[in-house]
Amino acid sequence: MIQASGLRKLYGDTVALDGVDLHVREGEIHGVLGQSGAGKSTLLRCVNLLERPTAGTVTVAGQDLTALRGRELNRARQRIGMIHQHFALLSSRTVAGNVAFPLEVMGVPRAERERRVAELLDLVGLAGRGKDHPRQLSGGQKQRVGIARALAGNPSVLLSDEATSALDPATTQSILALLKRLNTELGVTILLITHEMSVVKAVCDSVAIMAGGRVEESGTIADLIRTPGARLTREIFPLPEPAPAGSITLTFTGDPRQPVVSEVVRKFDVELSILGGAIEELPAGPVGRLRVALTGDADAALSHFRDRGLLVEVAA
Repeated sequence: MIQASGLRKLYGDTVALDGVDLHVREGEIHGVLGQSGAGKSTLLRCVNLLERPTAGTVTVAGQDLTALRGRELNRARQRIGMIHQHFALLSSRTVAGNVAFPLEVMGVPRAERERRVAELLDLVGLAGRGKDHPRQLSGGQKQRVGIARALAGNPSVLLSDEATSALDPATTQSILALLKRLNTELGVTILLITHEMSVVKAVCDSVAIMAGGRVEESGTIADLIRTPGARLTREIFPLPEPAPAGSITLTFTGDPRQPVVSEVVRKFDVELSILGGAIEELPAGPVGRLRVALTGDADAALSHFRDRGLLVEVAA
């Protein structure tokens, strides 16, 4: 659904994006994770050509946006919804007026606008609030208005720029749940910018981790979890680093109740000490990471772990 290739963006002598490639599959929630200054918001604005990249191409739904100008680009942008960090609502307009605004720009007749606005407000849980003004709403309600407005033109893609960073934890969870529901029910592809690992863990199917204007690693959550040395795994499960020499870190997916550790102790001449670990429930399913120390026939035990599908990493 979204394909960016070789994106560079310069602001004078400052390199904001340095050869970024991005691949977002249709119907998924793809997170772009990084700290301030990593280039993630610049990347988002390049995806809908609010910022034109210095070099590289951006293709959305099979259309090369970097080849478009003027009206053609504006029409292509109508298929891309944008959710802003600080809501970006028009204070002089009602809730219904804010949601209707992009429909007015698109020239949708009034009766159809009113029907669509009512439908969207019901979808985001704000039925009956259309006559209110933004000042009468909580932060979470304002963001729901922003989401409804982003959906007004039936986009195939939603871009979310730190949509929950201005919200409290409980409201953040409700907004993330709404985005996940919209992704499931409408099939809309979501590109989500965040600096919070908790957001990635809650809703993302795949992720790109950025630093210094570059993508350090990317892929589906499930694939990265199974990749030796993946930064994503270390950040989801922040075990003490560096790992003690000779210690073994086991990463596993699927049912955490499988008695893999006890099998090894029973079957092989080993003693096992647990040094740390955790289990997280991710959109791809439960994932666990366990650090252990083994004494005895370690080679046979490690072979058994690998045969059972665990990622095994031995600290040097």
